[in-house]
Amino acid sequence: MKVKIVNHSPFDLPAYATEFSAGMDLRADLQEPLVLASLERAMVPTGLHIELPAGYEAQVRPRSGLAAKHGISIVNSPGTIDADYRGEIKVILVNLSREPFTIAPGERIAQMVVARHERVEWEPAEELGSSERGEGGFGSTGKQ
Repeated sequence: MKVKIVNHSPFDLPAYATEFSAGMDLRADLQEPLVLASLERAMVPTGLHIELPAGYEAQVRPRSGLAAKHGISIVNSPGTIDADYRGEIKVILVNLSREPFTIAPGERIAQMVVARHERVEWEPAEELGSSERGEGGFGSTGKQ
């Protein structure tokens, strides 16, 4: 699938790292390093604008290495980029660690997955069909 992209950053376009990668890394389009203090969040620009076809979305997700090693995550994970959005992709990063974290210009800060989605048409009903799970909610399918 081809997707139009405008890159206002000096960095390479997002690319798949391996043959079976689902996501492409997004880089911080910064002029100078940005320090995120403990529990601080910031909207980090990428310099990218995309034009997705109807029926598709792009999900912005945390990078597992940043999360595991440094406690860096995304506040609205996954962030959703709709097909009709043409603005710059920005990533809302949060530092969940106790230590400050420095984001360098061009650093890989998130990953983006492009996925097909469906639109639903609600069908009002008086009751729902039964299922094995029924109304079991949080923790209901855990250890037994």
